[in-house]
Amino acid sequence: MDDGIAHDEVDRIVEAWRREAPQLPVEPLHVLSRISRFARHLDRARKEAFSGHGLEVWEFDVMSALRRAGAPYELSPGTLVQQTLSTSGTMTNRIDRLERRGLVERHRDASDRRGVRVRLTDAGARSVDAAMSDLLAREHDLLAQLPEADRTALADSLRLLLAPLEPDGR
Repeated sequence: MDDGIAHDEVDRIVEAWRREAPQLPVEPLHVLSRISRFARHLDRARKEAFSGHGLEVWEFDVMSALRRAGAPYELSPGTLVQQTLSTSGTMTNRIDRLERRGLVERHRDASDRRGVRVRLTDAGARSVDAAMSDLLAREHDLLAQLPEADRTALADSLRLLLAPLEPDGR
């Protein structure tokens, strides 16, 4: 493999499979194994960014959904379920835990007295903003080796792959 191109662990894995099972069509490994390995590095960076602010990944996910909603930073539990890809039972538990920590609060929906809204507290907003800032710095570092044009092309290609897999199917 001395062709002047930098090689990585995926190249070694693919080469080993080609040697040991030449009948297998291993081409997807070149892309998908790299995505999987990169996702592990991203998960590690996310955990480090969030733990530095006393947050778990799931806490950040719920709070960032509320923060992205815009003022007054509130959503229904059902919308939170949809945006975080969790179940309603899991979301109830998560909201309970965030509420005990003073990061969110529940209140009655003014337009539907049977409904509940979950609102980010000021402390929650400060926490999620700080964690997001730290996360973005780490993500910039992860992408630093890739020129801007290549980042754009990669984002476009990944969008094509993800679209049919996402819940809204677009």
